[in-house]
Amino acid sequence: MPESLLILPAEPAGDGAGTQAPPASRACAPVVVPCGARAITAGATGSATPASAAPDLVAPGDANAVPTQPDPAAPRDAVARRDAGASPRQFDPAAARDAIRAEALRLGFDAVGFARAELGPEVRERLGRFLDDGMHGSMGWMEDRAAQRAHPRALWPEAVSIVSLGMNYGPEGDALANLARPDVGNISVYARHRDYHDVVKKRLKALARWMVAEWAGSELKVFVDTAPVAEKPLAREAGLGWQGKHTNLVSRTHGSWLFLGEVYTTLSLAPDAPEGDHCGRCQRCLAACPTAAFPAPYRLDARRCISYLTIEHHGPIPHELRPLMGNRIYGCDDCLAVCPWNKWAQAAREPLLRARDDLVAPELRALAALDDAGFRAHFSGSPVKRVGRDRFVRNVLNAIGNSADPSLLPTARALLGDADPVVAEAAAWAVERLEGCGAAG
Repeated sequence: MPESLLILPAEPAGDGAGTQAPPASRACAPVVVPCGARAITAGATGSATPASAAPDLVAPGDANAVPTQPDPAAPRDAVARRDAGASPRQFDPAAARDAIRAEALRLGFDAVGFARAELGPEVRERLGRFLDDGMHGSMGWMEDRAAQRAHPRALWPEAVSIVSLGMNYGPEGDALANLARPDVGNISVYARHRDYHDVVKKRLKALARWMVAEWAGSELKVFVDTAPVAEKPLAREAGLGWQGKHTNLVSRTHGSWLFLGEVYTTLSLAPDAPEGDHCGRCQRCLAACPTAAFPAPYRLDARRCISYLTIEHHGPIPHELRPLMGNRIYGCDDCLAVCPWNKWAQAAREPLLRARDDLVAPELRALAALDDAGFRAHFSGSPVKRVGRDRFVRNVLNAIGNSADPSLLPTARALLGDADPVVAEAAAWAVERLEGCGAAG
């Protein structure tokens, strides 16, 4: 799931200025992102080759590494520059910023900002408190690489600047409309289309190839969500938005609906001004949480977060939280969807980030019947696939138990003997709930 749900925000800069219209001249905003790629450097001819002196963030042969051969999806001008042996341009900081922003927007990003490769001690302190309080639940990977998450240069010492990028994934309709339909499952908006890791990563690689072709000797790494990067604090530093009281990034232009990606580079680029906090006295996101996962404004207890419970959590879902989850079977958008800043948001313009019809309101009965092969086929290309059939069907059974729909009782009973004990336990809970509702037929 987008790590934006799980990283502590910086403190608000002030009481906020309200939801005045965003400046029309600025492309800004975000909310989430995906994995790491190797540093690459431009050789004398501008061709992209691995930077042997830079630390490698991925295993050899990792698919996230920036390719060293021309990619048909790469910008035509970048490929032509390499193939023709054209000389890279001389580095001019102001011109470079403008050129990178223009190329990123051309490639399909909706928000572009620049920050220094550094974060203040408050990021480390808040992350430390989050981990010390155990609010990360079973996500041990957050603790394992906390130092790199809090310090960009601990991840890559050669980094000088960071290009923070956002891609809009706004829904076309009401993100919470399914919650009133107990016969269907509600999948988070971010997972109703092509896996965002693939979409954002491809564009980041294209931008990376263009950058190393433009400026000889420059090195960079690209990241999308799975590397230890404090994406939201960096996006705030780059002026893309601020971390709201729900700990997610909020944009004055795109509201809550942005995927995030980063380019760490050795180029020295002037930073944008950090975005201030514009939440004011609003607490809609806190009040909207079905499981009370916010112990205080700007603090998230992931152990109570539905996104964590349905995606990251492997075992049985705590019984006291199950009835509160309704029909949310993969992720949760409640705190995002109620934000007043969404009134400026637009639906995603990238076709790959538009919802698949079969994932908008899938029937619980059909989802519960999926075996492993059927699950993999149905969710091919979707981020839902990463949780596996067993964890997903566990979530579906939780929704069935909350449905109060007698017609779903046979569906739950059919899974009482499932080979996975967590699924079987969830089926027994669903059967008990439905029989208690008078659905014992």
